[in-house]
Amino acid sequence: MEPEDNHRYWANRSAEFSPTHYAEIGQNEVTETLAAVLDHYAAVDAAILEVGCSSGRHLAHLLDEGFENLTGIDINDDSFDVMADHYPRLAETGTFHTGAIEDIVPDFPDDEFDVVYSVETLQHVHPENAWAFEELARVTSDLLITAENEGNSPNRGREGAEVSCVHDDFPLYHRDWKQVFSELGLAQLLCEPGKRDTVRVFRVL
Repeated sequence: MEPEDNHRYWANRSAEFSPTHYAEIGQNEVTETLAAVLDHYAAVDAAILEVGCSSGRHLAHLLDEGFENLTGIDINDDSFDVMADHYPRLAETGTFHTGAIEDIVPDFPDDEFDVVYSVETLQHVHPENAWAFEELARVTSDLLITAENEGNSPNRGREGAEVSCVHDDFPLYHRDWKQVFSELGLAQLLCEPGKRDTVRVFRVL
């Protein structure tokens, strides 16, 4: 799948893994972990960006926890219509951008956000667009959090493969997230494996 095809795929995604799909699932253990991490490491007035926010289930929980300076990016324009239906207070108070990470994040100033996080989004960034990880580090003044599907085995379930296909449908690119962001000047503070995703918390040095 070429980068442009990858973008079109997610921009038009419906049914499983769509904004409606995630809104109907609602909040989960990753939501709770994110809230706990931010409660410990971030001030309540922190500027927070979620890349790949979909319909906003994680941001909505952060809003309920008192974090109000919230921004989201999602490539699927349906995300924000679904958000208005399921999480109207978030839709009214947050700032949201429709488009690809690679198109939107470069326009943000350095250190624009205190916290940047992703839940099962960076794992779908095409290898040709891996430069976007440096952009995420650039706009983060303090914390960067990844919650990506790394598998549960010692080799993260991939047996050396750099990419796998989910349901023979779309690619999931396997990366060593500690190495990726350590090389960009961030230090890993926390690694918390879960049932599906591994949450990693990085701090800008």
